[in-house]
Amino acid sequence: MSAAATTASPASTQLVTHTEIGAIDNTTGYRSFKAGSFTFARDEYFARITWPKGAHTMPVDAFLRALMRDVAWGFFYGTVNFDDVVGTVNHYGEVTLFAGRYNDAYHDAGRDHEERFPSDVLMPLFKAVLADWTNEGFDPFASPMETNAPWGSKNGNNEPAITRTRVSAKRMVGLPGDTPLRTDENGFPANRMFPDVDQSKPVIEAEPGFEGQVWAYNLFDYLSRSDVTWNPSVCSVLGESLFCPTTEEFSLPVDHGNDRCEWFITLSDEIDWEIKDKESAKPRATVLTRAGDVSCMPADIRHKGFAKKRAMLLVWENGSPKIPEMIARGEAPTVSVTW
Repeated sequence: MSAAATTASPASTQLVTHTEIGAIDNTTGYRSFKAGSFTFARDEYFARITWPKGAHTMPVDAFLRALMRDVAWGFFYGTVNFDDVVGTVNHYGEVTLFAGRYNDAYHDAGRDHEERFPSDVLMPLFKAVLADWTNEGFDPFASPMETNAPWGSKNGNNEPAITRTRVSAKRMVGLPGDTPLRTDENGFPANRMFPDVDQSKPVIEAEPGFEGQVWAYNLFDYLSRSDVTWNPSVCSVLGESLFCPTTEEFSLPVDHGNDRCEWFITLSDEIDWEIKDKESAKPRATVLTRAGDVSCMPADIRHKGFAKKRAMLLVWENGSPKIPEMIARGEAPTVSVTW
């Protein structure tokens, strides 16, 4: 349990620093949690979020899958909508927890609410929720056919699943001293969906003196061995240009509201995308991408993906911290190309 008075940020935005871990419920065995004036509680089937102006219920599996991404991604770029009501906005050092902020019905009725926290205050609480609410056998990073169900009263935990370290290469996966390749030997067998993926290794012939500086690896082999879904990891870095490949199966557990343009290259199979307005959640488009398709998600939308078969996706990010402010000032576009 922790408590502290609120303090003001340099921009005069009130920061809330009060979080609280509640007692164990005698009926379900789960704890409740508080972040500012938000409360989080779960029962056998549902996560229940309340705030001064309202309450919201989510199936607990959907809530845990969304919360897992928010924690693993460090609140990610822009807005992570757990669904059409609850989510977070990353201010890179601070984070807004909201309910109804990006939902016209809640917003117009005056039922929306938001509070801003230091990131290092909200993150430990979110991790505590994950640890307490994730039962033995349930993996919020896995596809539904690769994990047990989360239902019922408190039953153990699954710390290995919720404490995975997200891949974040300094230069490129496999380089000496960088994040290692995935192999059978280090616990990453090929996924059941990728039995036909070529696992051959590229031949590297570096000129004398450039050994260890010239590198290549089989990305399809690497992705075929991913043990998680909808979790873009940084696999190569060039300045602020980040290649973040991932494998997708079932549905993206969040609606990601961009604060910059994101490039998507579908590497295998196909993914359906549901595109909504970032502010109102009103539908804007549906897009079906197949292997080889390239698309760019604008900075003023939210998107959610669906994949009936595990698909490989390359997410290309510009990681510059200046972009959100440039877009807000009108100095950078919300789309990558204008015709």
